[in-house]
Amino acid sequence: MSFRFKSITARLFGYFVKGLFLLAPVYITGYIIFNLLNSLDQEFYFYFRGTGLVIMVAIIMIVGFLGSTFISLPLIQILEEGVSKLPLVGLIYFSLKDLIGAFVGDKKKFNQPVKFILNKENGILKLGFITQTDLSFLDIQDAVLVYCPHSYAFSGEIFVVPVANVTLLNIPASDAMKMIVSGGVSLSSAS
Repeated sequence: MSFRFKSITARLFGYFVKGLFLLAPVYITGYIIFNLLNSLDQEFYFYFRGTGLVIMVAIIMIVGFLGSTFISLPLIQILEEGVSKLPLVGLIYFSLKDLIGAFVGDKKKFNQPVKFILNKENGILKLGFITQTDLSFLDIQDAVLVYCPHSYAFSGEIFVVPVANVTLLNIPASDAMKMIVSGGVSLSSAS
């Protein structure tokens, strides 16, 4: 009887773990989206859930349209000149602008996934993305700048790596980013 009870308990626990594994990502994603929509609706005092998101997307698209016209370009330049003169504000603004542009702008920077030798002695490699190939402004030749995102964070490190130590990865940049950010858990190109 004791053996049968342990077997049933182990099986039930296995079902619980499997269910948790399947439901937790769905629940957490839904929870984050629900709270985002709820906070947008509360921010703008809307009654119908999701109205804040629709209006926020519309505002972003309108600003994007206006930002694409020839009239607004001088205004943006004047604004950015003013922001550049504010010490901390300018640093934050231009850093965020460059980071967002690296992901979604016309000049995407995280499109060349690479591996490079971090420690030759131990054969340790690191994964990252080439962000600059011309380092003459730093008076450095035959090297590239590689950005290595941290797992589960919006931070990372940059390395100046000799070109001879860098190998381009033959996988899509999005798969490399998923793999790095997930700490190696998400290996969609390998599956």
